[in-house]
Amino acid sequence: APKFKEEISGNAEIRETFKISKVGTIAGCMVTSGKIFRNSSIRIIREGVVVSSGVLSSLKRFKDDVKEVKENYECGISFKDYSDILAKDEIEFYITKQIQKEL
Repeated sequence: APKFKEEISGNAEIRETFKISKVGTIAGCMVTSGKIFRNSSIRIIREGVVVSSGVLSSLKRFKDDVKEVKENYECGISFKDYSDILAKDEIEFYITKQIQKEL
């Protein structure tokens, strides 16, 4: 069976939340380290405890959909099937990579 390894690509801090009808809760975030990518998996961390894991439903910079956001930039994030987010929550973005077996 193939082995997988998680590689952390970046972290973001939720600065403010916005409730929008028909869309749900949007997190206004600041990228604190690395880069965040739209196709990354995420973990929401509240006070050092992982509250939820999942995927993004959208990643926006101003009103444009983007594929990535770099460190020290702000962005808007919405989560697929999760809306219980608070200001000061941390988001950890990671990519799962398959490791080649050596013979």
